Amino acid sequence: MARYTDAVCKLCRREGEKLFLKGERCFGPKCAIERRAYPPGMHGQQNNFRRKTSDFGLQLREKQKARRIYGVLERQFRKYFEDAQRSPGLTGENLLRTLELRLDNVVYRLGFADSRAQARQLVNHGHVHVNGRRLDIPSALVSEGDIITVSDSSRNKTYFSDLAEMIGSRSVPSWLSLDVDKLSGRVNMLPQRGEIETTVNEQLIVEYYSR
Repeated sequence: MARYTDAVCKLCRREGEKLFLKGERCFGPKCAIERRAYPPGMHGQQNNFRRKTSDFGLQLREKQKARRIYGVLERQFRKYFEDAQRSPGLTGENLLRTLELRLDNVVYRLGFADSRAQARQLVNHGHVHVNGRRLDIPSALVSEGDIITVSDSSRNKTYFSDLAEMIGSRSVPSWLSLDVDKLSGRVNMLPQRGEIETTVNEQLIVEYYSR
């Protein structure tokens, strides 16, 4: 399975905003944006004074930002877009809904992980069950009514023991529900655009692929 393995903090610097790729670190003084708020590379500080970005540049940056937030490589991201085009409704909203319904994202939204990368690792290692069965594919799409739980064999591990004490303080999107005692969550409904917390402007992505 292909994945991005380079330093992720420079991705936030390239996009010029926090993408929250490293969990708690993003909220502290060690956040790369707080220390060096300019693009990475030897000419990063000079690039801040370049001429105005073109429409194509804005569209490209928005597409790259969405890819990086959800941890999806280009080939799979384009497939999501093509599927969104074929589905009824607005293409941009369909795209964001698909990204939100990825299992690794749902695990992150439920608060079982501090970042989507960590959520992906939990899924890969078999700690997550969907409807009572282990599912170790981070890109698997969940459906309305699905139950996502931490496996019984994983609950005694230190990570999940500590998680049970602090998970109640984390906010969960309205389209999901969380049972703290059972370390499980449920997909109550498919997320609508207003329920998806993201800074992504999906219309720019649609324009990028439609050019």
